[in-house]
Amino acid sequence: MYPGPIDALIKADARTLSAQLQALRQRFFAPAAEKILRRFTSGEAARLIGVSDSYLRQISLAGEGPQPETGVGGRRLYTLEQINELRKHLAGLNPGAKERAYLPHRSANEHFQVIAVTNFKGGSGKTTTSIHLAQYLALHGYRVLAVDLDPQASLSALLGFQPEFDVQANETLYGAIRYDDERRPLREIVRPTYFRGLDVIPANLELHEFEHTTPKALAEGGVGEFFFARVGTALSAVEGFYDVAIIDCPPQLGFLTLGALCAATSILITVHPQMLDVASMSQFLLMTSDLLTVVGEAGGDLKFDFLRYLVTRYEPNDGPQTQIVAFLRSLFGERVLTPMMLKSTAISDAGLTKQTLYEVGRENFSRGTYDRALEALDAVNGEIEALMKQAWGR
Repeated sequence: MYPGPIDALIKADARTLSAQLQALRQRFFAPAAEKILRRFTSGEAARLIGVSDSYLRQISLAGEGPQPETGVGGRRLYTLEQINELRKHLAGLNPGAKERAYLPHRSANEHFQVIAVTNFKGGSGKTTTSIHLAQYLALHGYRVLAVDLDPQASLSALLGFQPEFDVQANETLYGAIRYDDERRPLREIVRPTYFRGLDVIPANLELHEFEHTTPKALAEGGVGEFFFARVGTALSAVEGFYDVAIIDCPPQLGFLTLGALCAATSILITVHPQMLDVASMSQFLLMTSDLLTVVGEAGGDLKFDFLRYLVTRYEPNDGPQTQIVAFLRSLFGERVLTPMMLKSTAISDAGLTKQTLYEVGRENFSRGTYDRALEALDAVNGEIEALMKQAWGR
């Protein structure tokens, strides 16, 4: 039996772990201990923009647009910032209908998309889904805001912010939705990332305060704006700068999650194809339905562009998983996304250095493993992008 106070032991373990995580970050992302995004080959850049590699080479040789770095063997390498500059250049050369193909920003009559990624079952792949969707959209030219609503702050960590060191008091979404006079504008909380076109609202344990202060504020009365409207109101203050926000919800159905659902224009529910997870999702849906009914009766606006179920961590050779997927499709039809997030060692290995599959190069893995995982990710995110465009009437 441990001889001292258990709280002191836990605090000591937390500090030891935090210090080691900070040391790892300094080693992986030296010399500035900040994440930077790799450069993309001309072939990758061409695919992201939607043109041929030969056309990109022709533009480069003509001295038009940003000039790539030339690597080993004459390989042309572009930063994401240069890829976005190329988009603007090509849009200027092709005004009219083709312009949007290069610059997919929403127009004034297209609403701000807010996609809440949720499920109160831990380990269902919410953060993995959220980060890859946010980065996919940024890579394809959208202006993206990632909202980390989970006090565990895994999304923030993947985007280069260690919560204990980089996120201070009042620097999470809580700062913009709290009930006292320390409430501050969300634009002061949003942070740019190393991933051009992708900003983040980081998280830390402070977010738990909203779960504690909301019941107190409701009991005392006079809270002003309804608690469930606060996330949406905060986001509306910055929506002019973005096309879409991706909210990584916490693994619980509390006030934060309810606020995210009320702010959302669409809902993505992650499902791990195991019977216990599916049974848990049943309870989640029942509770969500009851709570949203109460919110609707209180005047909440609950109109959604789409509700989709995404199968995550899927193993194609696992017979029981295949049966559960078929079961879900028989129940929900097209509301289950056609592609699925595969369980992949490539995604797991990238996570060891706090990176995603979109950040690491193919050279770090066996080609087959990398290509299968990337193809699955692109298929999932491409279908969600298509749903976004459909909601805009494109």
